[in-house]
Amino acid sequence: MKKKDEALQAILQQGLLPLFFYQDAEVSLEIIKTLYKAGICTLEYTNRGASALDNFTYLKAELKTVCPDLQLGIGTIKTTEEANNFIKAGADYIVCPIVNPAVGDLVKEAGLLWVPGCFTPTEVHTAQQHHAALIKIFPANILGPAFISSIKELFPSQLFMPTGGVEIDRTNISTWFKAGVCAVGMGSKLISKEIMAGQQYDELYNLTQEAITLVQECRTPVSA
Repeated sequence: MKKKDEALQAILQQGLLPLFFYQDAEVSLEIIKTLYKAGICTLEYTNRGASALDNFTYLKAELKTVCPDLQLGIGTIKTTEEANNFIKAGADYIVCPIVNPAVGDLVKEAGLLWVPGCFTPTEVHTAQQHHAALIKIFPANILGPAFISSIKELFPSQLFMPTGGVEIDRTNISTWFKAGVCAVGMGSKLISKEIMAGQQYDELYNLTQEAITLVQECRTPVSA
């Protein structure tokens, strides 16, 4: 299976994509190890700080032994320079808050999964023209599940994942999946600033297991 397909299948099977950034590389590693222990096999580290690239490079090296089958993507990629840097650092897939066709083309050439962030039907169409197998609806808290329901018929074979506005709540998660998403992205609702700053790994473990269970119970199985 191609690396792009492996990454996509991992996200689809999990149905939940945790995402976070923390400036301390050691704490970042402990957060990932906790997520992995709770059942997470793929997640997104975000490019949201000056230490992001150094941290990511460190994480990829350390995870080879402690979480060998974990897929680690990088998010908040806006330029080809950023994409190139993280591809060289070993990113398993690239997630973006915007649609930059040049980034999409670069990621395709690298044989990786590109997950661009879209806010309008026009952006979705543009993303499709540049080989986006999975599209992130962002910020989903502004658009809401009704937006997904409204555009699904326009793009019947497209896979969508909301980021922002997803909570560890049965009604919330169920509403997203009923609207037609294939997975949900979850950042601060799962990995909060308090959890990271306080190194509350037991709390994170419990929340992650709860989120995984809710996703499994609320979704309809989706295949690529």
